[in-house]
Amino acid sequence: MRSSFTSESCKESQLNSLNPQSWLQVERGKLSKLSSQSSTSPTSSSPSIESFIKVPEPPVQPFFKPGDYVEVLAQIHEELESCSPQERSNLYLFQYQLFKGLGEAKLMRRSLRSAWLKGSTVHEKLVFGAWLKFERQGEELISDLLATCGKCAQESGPIDVSSDLDIDISSSSRETVSMMNGSHILRSVSFKIGDEKIVCDRQKIASLSAPFHAMLNGCFSESLCEHIDLSENNISPLGFRAISEFSITGSLNEESPNVLLEMLIFANKFCCERLKDACDRKLASLVSTRDDAVELMECALEENSPVLAASCLQVFLHDLPDCLNDDRVVEIFSHANKQEKMIMVGPASFSLYCLLSEVAMNLDPQSDKTACFLDQLVESAETNRQKLLAFHQLGCVRLLRKEYDEAEHLFEAALNAGHIYSVSGLARLGCIRGHRLWAFDKLSSVISSGTPLGWMYLERSLCCEGDKRWEDLEKATELDPTLTYPYMYRAAALMRRQNVQAALAEINRILGFKLALECLELRFCFYLALENYQAAICDVQAILTLSPDYRMFEGRVAASQLRTLVREHVENWTTADCWLQLYDRWSSVDDTGSLSVIYQMLESDAAKGVLYFRQSLLLLRLNCPEAAMRSLQLARQHASTEHERLVYEGWILYDTGHCNEGLQKAEESINIKKSFEAFFLKAYALADSSLDPSCSSTVISLLEEALKCPSDRLRKGQVWFSCPLLFL
Repeated sequence: MRSSFTSESCKESQLNSLNPQSWLQVERGKLSKLSSQSSTSPTSSSPSIESFIKVPEPPVQPFFKPGDYVEVLAQIHEELESCSPQERSNLYLFQYQLFKGLGEAKLMRRSLRSAWLKGSTVHEKLVFGAWLKFERQGEELISDLLATCGKCAQESGPIDVSSDLDIDISSSSRETVSMMNGSHILRSVSFKIGDEKIVCDRQKIASLSAPFHAMLNGCFSESLCEHIDLSENNISPLGFRAISEFSITGSLNEESPNVLLEMLIFANKFCCERLKDACDRKLASLVSTRDDAVELMECALEENSPVLAASCLQVFLHDLPDCLNDDRVVEIFSHANKQEKMIMVGPASFSLYCLLSEVAMNLDPQSDKTACFLDQLVESAETNRQKLLAFHQLGCVRLLRKEYDEAEHLFEAALNAGHIYSVSGLARLGCIRGHRLWAFDKLSSVISSGTPLGWMYLERSLCCEGDKRWEDLEKATELDPTLTYPYMYRAAALMRRQNVQAALAEINRILGFKLALECLELRFCFYLALENYQAAICDVQAILTLSPDYRMFEGRVAASQLRTLVREHVENWTTADCWLQLYDRWSSVDDTGSLSVIYQMLESDAAKGVLYFRQSLLLLRLNCPEAAMRSLQLARQHASTEHERLVYEGWILYDTGHCNEGLQKAEESINIKKSFEAFFLKAYALADSSLDPSCSSTVISLLEEALKCPSDRLRKGQVWFSCPLLFL
C-alpha cells in the first residue's frame, strides 16, 4: 500500500505540529539556527526539538500476514498441483496477497500473470489482465520495446468479448423445436405495431421461443387470429421488422444501437434466447467509450445480458484508475447486488472487488468508495481465506475512518477466521479507547500461544511506555530486523536525550540494508537539528531520487522545497568536484552519498544518459526496482547515441523479465559499436536465459571483450565482482 495509508496516531499524536517555515527560514542568505529560534520571544510558535523528531506509530497494514509464510506458501503450491482448472486463478490471487504482505513486487506481478494465464473464464481474463495493466502504469515503453522485438504483451490487449464469452442457450432452443412438431394452423400472421402492420411467417416467429409458440400454435386465442396487436410492448415497427428478418435468417442485419436495445428488451420479455443472445453480442461489439458502457451496463443488468455486461466491464477496467473518479461508474460497482454481479463478472466477483479495492485504497483509503468496494468484497467472499482477507482489509479502512465499532467487529471476524495479524487492529482500538492494559494482555496471550513474531512485540510496545516499550522493540528487531519503526523510535529517543552519535548509529543500522524513505527523512531531521547541512542535503537528494514527489512532515512540505532551502547553506561543487566525490563514495560503497552526488550532477550539462544509468545501478543494488526502472527510462530518453540507447533498452527489457529480448538489443548495439556496456549486458542476458552449461565459457569471453572496451575503473571492477555471481 502506498504512503496514503497512514496511521491514525500519525495525525493525532503531534499536538505541536511542525511548520517547517517557522524554523527553516532564509534571511539574507543565512539559515536560522534552532538555538536562536528557541531564544526568541515567548510568543514565538517555533516547535521544540521533541516535536521536531517525533515518530508516528506505524499503521495497521491491510495485508494478509500469516503466522508462517513458508507453511502457507507451501500449502498453496501443493494445492496448485492438484486443484481443478477453475480454482487456479483464485489460488494465484491469494499467493499474490501473500507476496504483497512481504513487499515482494516482482513475485506479486508473477502471481498476477499466472492468475491471468490460468484464468478459466473470460471474466477472469478481463480482471487479471486489467490488474496487470494497472500495475504496469508508466511502463508503456516496455510494450513498445517488445513490439520492436516482434513480441507483444497479450494480457494488456482487449478481449473480443462478443466472440469469446460462451453462453449456453441450446436447451431452450431444443424445447422450442420439440413443441413445434405437429403444428398446423395459419401460415402467416400480421403484427400491429402502432399504425403499422408487419406480416410475418407464423412458424418462424413461433420458433423464436416457447411463449411465442404457445401463443401462435397453442390454445390461446391468438393462435386463431390473423392480426395480433403488439403495440404495448415497447417495440418499434423498425425493431419488429428486424425481429421478423432474424426469425427467417437467424442473423442480424446492421441495426442502430437503439433498435438493438429495443430488440434485446423484447427478446428478454418473450424468452427469445437466440435473438437475445444475438442482440447481446451485437451490442457488446459496439461498446467503445465510458459513456457507452455506463448507459449500456444498466440495460445489461436489467435484461440479464452477460455478454454486453462483460464488454462494458472491460471498458471500465481498461480505464483504471481514472474511471473511479466517475460517480456513475462507482455507483454501478458499489450497489450491484448478487445477481447483478453474476451477470457482470460471473464467478470472478471476489477477484474484481479485490482489484477495485486496491485501486481505491491507493487513491484514498478513507473514501466512501473504498469502503463500499470492500463491503462488496466481504459479500463476495466464499472461502475462509477470502473472508479473512476481506474482513481485515475492511477493518483497516473502518479504523482509518474512525468507525471503531464496525472496525472491531471486522477484526474479530478476521481473527476468528484465522488471521492472527488482525489482533493488531483490536489492540489499536483498545489503546484508542483507553484500554491499554487489555490490549497489552491480548497481545501477550497471542505471543505466548504460538511462535512469536516481530510485529507482535512491536504492537505490544505501543501499549506501554519507558523501559518496557524499549524492551519490546528490541525483541521486535531481533525477530524481524526489517521493521523500521523500532529503529526510528530508538533513534528519536536517543536524540531527545542529546545522545547524538548513538541516535545516528541507530538509524544507520536500518539504512545500512534498507533504504526506507521514512528513515531517511528522520535522519534528515537529525542533521538539520545538528545544523549539518551537507549531510542533510545528501539525504534529501537521496529521497528525491527514490521518490521525486515525496512530501515530508506528514505530507505538508515537498521534499524539493526543503532541498531548495538547505542548498543555500552548502558549498557548491564544480563538475570535477562531483566526479571526485562520486568516485570516492562509489568506491567506499556509500550508496546514499553516491545517489546524492548523481542527483546534483544531473542539474548540470553533464552526459545525463550515463548518469541516469549509474543511478539505476545504485538503485538496483539498494533493492529499489521501481526507482531503478524510472532511472533506466530516463537514461534511454537522454542517450546521446543509438548504440547507447539500445543498451539502455536492453537493460529495461532484461530487468522486466524479457531476457531474450534484452539479449537481442545488446547484439544490435554491438553491431553498431563495440562497447563495455553492450558486452556486459549480453553476458548477463545470456547467462540468465540459457540453460546450457557450456554457455559459461561464452559468458566469460563476453566479459573479457567488455574489459577491452573503454570504461572507468568503477564499472570494470563490477565485472570481476560479477563473474562468479553469474554462475551461482
